[in-house]
Amino acid sequence: MAIVAASVVAGSRVLASADDTVAVWVVGQDAAAGTQLEAGDLQSRRVRFADDADLARYVPVEETLPAELVLTRGVGAGELLPRAAIGSAEESDRAVLRIAVPEEQVPAAVGAGAVVDVYLLDESGEPAEGGQDAAADPGEPVLAEVGVLEAPGPGEAFSGTGNRTLDVAVTEEQARAWFEARGRVVAPVVAVVQVG
Repeated sequence: MAIVAASVVAGSRVLASADDTVAVWVVGQDAAAGTQLEAGDLQSRRVRFADDADLARYVPVEETLPAELVLTRGVGAGELLPRAAIGSAEESDRAVLRIAVPEEQVPAAVGAGAVVDVYLLDESGEPAEGGQDAAADPGEPVLAEVGVLEAPGPGEAFSGTGNRTLDVAVTEEQARAWFEARGRVVAPVVAVVQVG
C-alpha cells in the first residue's frame, strides 16, 4: 500500500512539473539575418523557464506572430526564437543582394543560414579605375559576415555558367560598397569564405 501511495505521489509530482513548461517557437534550420520566416520554418517545443523574465525573452506559441516575420540576426537550427531577433519586413534594414560566384570559390557546405565573408579580387593585374590598386585589399572582404538567404547546392550551377548564385542579406551601405568595388575592378573574381 505504501509503495502504491509513493508511486501516486511521485506521479503527481511529475505531472505537476510538466505543467510548468511553456510551448515556445523554435527555428527548424539555420536562418541568417534578413531571412523571412514562414510558418513551416518554426516548430513548437515545450520548455521550462526559471522565471518570467527568461520566458519574456522568447516567443510563446500562443502569441500571434507578425505576418511578415524577418530575422534581424542569425538564428541557429533548434534555437528558441528570441524576441530580440525578430522584426517585420518594414522594420528590417536588410536588402537582398544576389552574387554569382565561381563554384570552386564557394565551400560546398555554404547554404541558407550560413554566414560568409565575400572577397572581390581582380585577375587582370591592371590598375583599377582612378589609378588605384585592385578594388579591395585581398586580405579584407568587401562584405563581412553576411548571412546567406538562398544558395543552390554544389553542382547546381546557374545557367550553365559554372557559377553558384548566392542571395545574401546586406545593409544598404554594404550594397553600395559592393557595387562601388565592382565598378573599380577590371576582371572581377568573387570568392566566398564561410565563417559561421
